[in-house]
Amino acid sequence: MFYWFLKFLALGPVLKLIFRPWAEGTENVPREGAVILASNHLSYSDWLFMPLVIPRRVTFVAKAEYFEGTGLKGFLQRSFFSGSGQVPIDRSSGSAAAGAIRTQLRLLAEGEVCGIYPEGTRSHDGKLYRGRTGVARLALEAKVPVIPVAVINTDVVAPPGKIVGRYARPGVRFGKPLDFSRYEGMQDDRYILRAITDEILYEIMNLSGQEYVDLYAPDAKKRDKELERQAAKERDRAEADEVWEEIAE
Repeated sequence: MFYWFLKFLALGPVLKLIFRPWAEGTENVPREGAVILASNHLSYSDWLFMPLVIPRRVTFVAKAEYFEGTGLKGFLQRSFFSGSGQVPIDRSSGSAAAGAIRTQLRLLAEGEVCGIYPEGTRSHDGKLYRGRTGVARLALEAKVPVIPVAVINTDVVAPPGKIVGRYARPGVRFGKPLDFSRYEGMQDDRYILRAITDEILYEIMNLSGQEYVDLYAPDAKKRDKELERQAAKERDRAEADEVWEEIAE
C-alpha cells in the first residue's frame, strides 16, 4: 500500500512536476503477468524514474541489511525500501547472486514485474558494459519474457558520486519483449546464458544509444583509474623535465 502512496500521491507527483520525465514504448509492458525489465544503469535515480512512467509495480532486490535495522531508524529504513518497490535478497542461498535469483523467481511466480540491471552496477562514465548472466538464468528458469529498457539523462540529474547534478528531463524507452523459450531447459549452459545476455545488452544499446564496452563495469573502472594514474605520472615527469631544463639553462 505504501508503494502506491509514494508512486501516485507523495513522491511520484513531485518528480513528475519537477522533472517531467518522458517515456516511449510503454505499450510493450504487459498490463498483467510476470515479466523482467532489464535496464541500463546510469544513476541511483534509475529505480525512481523507470517505474514512475508505467502503471505497474516494479520490484527490485536489495541487500538484506537494509531491512534488518532496529529501532526507529530501522523501521523507517525498512518502510522506505519496501515502500519504494524493493525486497530483501533471500540469504538462505549460498551467495548473494543465487539469493537474488531465488527471490526474483518467487516474485515472478506470483506474476510480478522484476527490475534488474544486467551490468550489476552503475556505469561510471555513461557507457554500457558487459552484462552478468543472471538475467538470462532468471528468464529461463522463470519462463518469462525480458523487456529491454533504456534510461536516459538520469546521470545528468544525479551523476555518479553526486547527490544532485544539472536539470534535465529523464526519459525511459521500453523495447519489445524478448522471448527465449527456444532455450528452455538450457539454463545450465554457460554459452547459452552468455548469448542471451549479449542479446539483451544489444537491444539495450540500440534503445539507449550508448557506446558498448565488452568489459564488466568494475574491471573497466579499475582500468580507467590505472590509466589516469599513469597519465598523471607522465605529466609529473614532463613537468619535472621542464624544471630541470630551465635550471640547466
